[in-house]
Amino acid sequence: MSAPDNADRPAGSPAQGPHLRRKLGLLNATSINMSNMIGIGPFITVPIILGTMGGPQALIAWFAGAILAIADGLVISELGAALPGSGGTYTFLRDSYNRATWGKLMAWLFAWEFLFFGPLEIASGTIGMTQYVSYLWKPLASHPWEMKLVAAGIAVLVMLSLYRKIHDVALLMMILWITTLVTTGWVIVTGLTHTNYHLAFDFPPGAFHLNWAFLTGLGNGTIVVIFNYLGYYQVCYLGDEVKRPERTIPSAVIISILAVTLIDFLLTFCFVSVVPWRDMMAQGSPANLAVASVFMQKIYGHWAAVALTAMIVFTAFASVFALMLGYSRIPYAAARDGLFFGWFGTLHPKGEFPNRSLLLVGALAAVASMFSLGDVITGLMVARILVQFVGHTIGLLVLRKTQPEVKLPFKMWLYPAPAVLALVGWLYIFASPAFEPGGWKFMVYAFATIGAGIAGYFILAYKNRMWPIAGRRPT
Repeated sequence: MSAPDNADRPAGSPAQGPHLRRKLGLLNATSINMSNMIGIGPFITVPIILGTMGGPQALIAWFAGAILAIADGLVISELGAALPGSGGTYTFLRDSYNRATWGKLMAWLFAWEFLFFGPLEIASGTIGMTQYVSYLWKPLASHPWEMKLVAAGIAVLVMLSLYRKIHDVALLMMILWITTLVTTGWVIVTGLTHTNYHLAFDFPPGAFHLNWAFLTGLGNGTIVVIFNYLGYYQVCYLGDEVKRPERTIPSAVIISILAVTLIDFLLTFCFVSVVPWRDMMAQGSPANLAVASVFMQKIYGHWAAVALTAMIVFTAFASVFALMLGYSRIPYAAARDGLFFGWFGTLHPKGEFPNRSLLLVGALAAVASMFSLGDVITGLMVARILVQFVGHTIGLLVLRKTQPEVKLPFKMWLYPAPAVLALVGWLYIFASPAFEPGGWKFMVYAFATIGAGIAGYFILAYKNRMWPIAGRRPT
């Protein structure tokens, strides 16, 4: 006898009607995470990272970022195994702070802040993809507005590609992931066999003087590095669609971080050992816009540069694809809880995916694609650190303290040291942009969106008689 139709449904799903199904195994989960983490990031951010510290000494930011990502990954693994569900961090914040009281506010803030960082993160991929397209189509680089429109069009294309069942999406994601590994593998093997150590270690005078400029530069460099790591938690947004989440989620998170740490560092080292770092820092130069293409042209010639550029564009598409897939579940999860517009809390009647939420995320990503890459990366980081990363780290400590009845299938090693390390690290890199010229605008952006979110919650609470307007009882 065949298994009942609802055997793969998440707990609490309705017996009939459209519902999310548990179809994603460890390989699917890891491919979704890694495709998002690698994507276009290391191919567009190396010049930015070098600029934060003025030379190849900025490579140490990769180690600082790796330590922070591993510490936070252990926090995410514990929360993801204990509280799997659509929405990822949204679910963690809602349940760890008590969903009847403070959890409502924290979950609302994350859903609200998502509107100000999620589309920016997706846009970073579409903008980077357009930079590499301009290497293939030279006239595009001299028309900034056309580049912006191309980036926005890519966001719309990805949205349309995701308008289908999760099983079909998982198969497509696997193909994209394999292409990502082949692309990065070609660059790494080529770079390691053509290394110029004189270029790689061409440090400027005073490169390692431990002073205020060094510390702020390291902090800003780590922000960009962490941007490259973003995505190790991506499968958590699909928690209702993961098989055996108590084991799959921690394994996928940890494997993804370790693998991408090695890949991204080797990619960066290969670039600086072939392409002079001063060329990469020259604004608007080919090495600044498409360093990987210039890298391959120096070694094998134009044909290789064109081939690699095409593969990078495809790899970037995989990253944007994975991002929009996971993020489309956040407004859906919030709407289902009554903490977002209810219209977004439904599934497609046949495809069984949150189609309205997907349309919202896709449209916002298209708009965000009209901004500059540097502002997009810094803006998306500072907008999310306090609520998402600091929020879920403190949330885990609160969960362990106040809800001992919650089962923890995975427990971080050396608790609470990784959580404390993550907390300190997030606060350090959040404050770093404030000490750079023009950095005040990012601080204003972060605190203004949080303040507006808090005001919005209390308006919602007053209207719907929710906590704390209605007291501490569940609503």
